[in-house]
Amino acid sequence: MKLAAIIAVLGTPLAAQTFNAPTGCEVYLTVQGRDCTVDNHFTCAADPAGEQHRASFDENAMTYLGAIDEETQWINSTHIIGGHSEELGSNPLDRASFSELIATGSDSYDFKTNSAEVGQTRYVGVDRLTGNSRKVDGVTLEETAYDITAYAGDGSVLWSSKGREFISREFRIFLSGKSTVTTPTDKFDTDGTPVQFIRPGEAGFASVKPKFGCGAMMSSYEVIQ
Repeated sequence: MKLAAIIAVLGTPLAAQTFNAPTGCEVYLTVQGRDCTVDNHFTCAADPAGEQHRASFDENAMTYLGAIDEETQWINSTHIIGGHSEELGSNPLDRASFSELIATGSDSYDFKTNSAEVGQTRYVGVDRLTGNSRKVDGVTLEETAYDITAYAGDGSVLWSSKGREFISREFRIFLSGKSTVTTPTDKFDTDGTPVQFIRPGEAGFASVKPKFGCGAMMSSYEVIQ
C-alpha cells in the first residue's frame, strides 16, 4: 500500500469504535496492550508478499501507522503524535531479519530512514531470544531482549531503549513488552505487554478502544511516537 493511502487512513473516526482498513486491505488481528493501546494488524492484496501493516490507537486517537516487510524491516512509519513520517532508506548496512533471529537466536541491525519532517535517522541495535515464552489467548509469545539507539543525521543520540519484547512466529511480528527509554533530557519506563489477542468474529475485533491500563499513561511516551 502506498504511503499516501496510508496517511489517508488517519482520518478514521474513533466514534466508529472499529478500525476500517483501506480498500483492498483486511484486518486479521487486534491486540490489546497493557499500556492503554490497541493495535490492529492488517494486510493489503496489492502489497508484496509478506508485507503487513499496524494501526495503533490510544484512548483518544490513532497514534501510529506503519508497514513492515516479511523480515519485519520498517518500510514506512507515520508517527501521529510526533508529527512526522519516515521511510526505510536504501542499502542498509545491516538489514533487520526475523528469519535470522529465529534461526540463530540473535539479529543485529543498522539502517537509516528518511523523513521530510525530521531528516535522516539511523537505528542501530540487536534483538536476542531469551529462551522464555508464554501463551496469551492461545498465542505463543517468545521473549526477546533488545537494545536500540536512534541517531540524528549529525550523529547525536535522539533516544535509546532497552528491555524485553516478544515475537510471534505465527503472525511473524514483534510485540511490545517492558522497556526503558532514555532521551537526552529524560528517562522513563513503558509496558505494552499484550493482554488480549482478538481474531475475526470475536468480540472486540478491529476495535479502536483500548481496554487496559488507561488513565495511567506517561506523557513521556510521546517522545518516540
